[in-house]
Parts: sequence; C-alpha cells; structure tokens
Amino acid sequence: MRFFSKGPPQQKSSYQKLHAKWSERHASLKEKLFLKHKESIDWIAKNVPGKHHIAAGSLGGLLLLAPPLTNSLPTTASAQKEEGALHLPNQTFLLTDLQSLLPAEVRPLTSTEEGKIADLLSGHFKLPIKAEIDGKRLNRSYGLIGAEQHLMRYPGDTIGTHFSSLDEASKYARSGMAPGRGAWGYFTYSQSELTQKDIDREKYYIAVQTFLASGYSEHVREFSEFFKFRKMLVVNPQNGKAMVVVIGDAGPAVWTGKHLGGSPEVMSYLERVDGKQRGPVLYFFIDDPNDSIPLGPIEI
Repeated sequence: MRFFSKGPPQQKSSYQKLHAKWSERHASLKEKLFLKHKESIDWIAKNVPGKHHIAAGSLGGLLLLAPPLTNSLPTTASAQKEEGALHLPNQTFLLTDLQSLLPAEVRPLTSTEEGKIADLLSGHFKLPIKAEIDGKRLNRSYGLIGAEQHLMRYPGDTIGTHFSSLDEASKYARSGMAPGRGAWGYFTYSQSELTQKDIDREKYYIAVQTFLASGYSEHVREFSEFFKFRKMLVVNPQNGKAMVVVIGDAGPAVWTGKHLGGSPEVMSYLERVDGKQRGPVLYFFIDDPNDSIPLGPIEI
C-alpha cells in the first residue's frame, strides 16, 4: 500500500482572502445594524399588515436577505448610515426611526412625541416641519385617513372635464365628484383661469378637522384664513411614502371615526385603503411662507 504525503498547505488565493474579509465585515455590519434597530424590526414583524411586502424594503428584510459580497442592494435615494460599504435606502431608516417613536395605538401625540417626530421628518425630508405655526395647531397630527371625492375646481367642473388624460380618468374617475364645494369654495373662478397651481391643489388635497382646533370657534375667520390651502406633509408610517399636500377642505365628521381625508390621488399614492383596512398617517405643517415647495410625492 502506498501512502501519499499531503505536502505543505496550499496558499489561499487573493479572491479567497478578499471573500473571507468581506464576509466577516458583512456579518459584523449586519449584527451592528440589527442590534441598533432590534425594537423597530420586532415591532414591524408583529404589527405591520402585509409585512411580507414590507420585508423586502425594511431593515429586517435587508439584514436577513442581503448576501455577502453583493452590490445589489437598492441605491436610489440611498445614504450610507453605517461605517463601511453597506448602503441601505433612506426610507428604511425613516421607517425604523418612526416605529421607535410612534405609540402602539393611534392616538393624539404628546407634545414631546410631536417634537421628536417633527424633528425626525425635518431631517429626513429636509423641510421645515412643524406641529404648530403662529400659535395655531390641529387637534392631532397622527390619525386615521379616509377617502374623499374630487372637488370642483371652478363652476361647472365635472368628472368629464376634470382629467387631463385618459390614464388619469381610468385611475381616479370612479371616486366621483363631491356634490358641494370645498370649505373654501372653488379653487378658481372659471375653467379659462385654471392654473397648474389650482390643478395641483385639488389633486393633492386633504380634509382636516379644522373645527376641532383649539381656539377655532372663538376666531373662526382668522383660523379659516390660516388653514386655507396650508401646506402639510403627510406620511404613511408603514411604508414611508410621503406627499406634500394642502388643506383643501374641512372634515371628516367626528362620528365617522376618521381624523382626516385624502383626495383619490393622495390615497392611491400613500397606499391607504378606506373602510375596515384604513390605516394611520402622520400629518404636519410645512412652514413655507414663500410658497416655494412643490406639491406632490416627495422622496428622501
């Protein structure tokens, strides 16, 4: 029987060394990120509806699914939040940070909670976000949103004249037109005077319970002028989607159990569903006295 010597151990290739180094670094980063956001990940796993959909974009999903030595993680609107080469979407950090600040139930936020969340949103979206401006505030800044209909932008506006394309009509015409005008009347006086600003204001409007604001009943005209087309940031804390909108109407009634309403376009983009599956949103003022911040979807 012949015996063969194993000989001296072979040297690892440069690729094997690099693979081992990056695998070790990847594992270390995953552990650090998981420990930092463990409470938020646990909250998402227990409380977020449709968590299988969110997992792909959430911190937990990224930590569990991201393989070593890959550049396939999303990089659009991403920021490097940890030392090293692992990039995560900003939306991921917004979600996890929000879940660490929001209460388990949908209720009015305390002033401390509002302050922390306003600071968080200001930092993420680079906008001046506030719960109060000039001593005026809404009755709450965290609540359940319901679906609203389209509003008449000018006298004679109908579903047939409301959309600029067949694609828009096919998506949003089924929501119908409100039988009356919004709380501040028409957006403009006639179809010939309709501007893009008027179109956007109706398209991206929310209805809020202005009548429940502290001081409203004593100063109706003053508060009404303050709230008219006031810009706000609305955020779905379960998927991170956000929009810059205006207050275009007052409501809904208290007995509905909802705290604000959104236009068909707002509801669609935020992925909020009315009825039994309705969910919460955050809504804060944007301090924009020069009217320089455009309306519509906003990304981090």
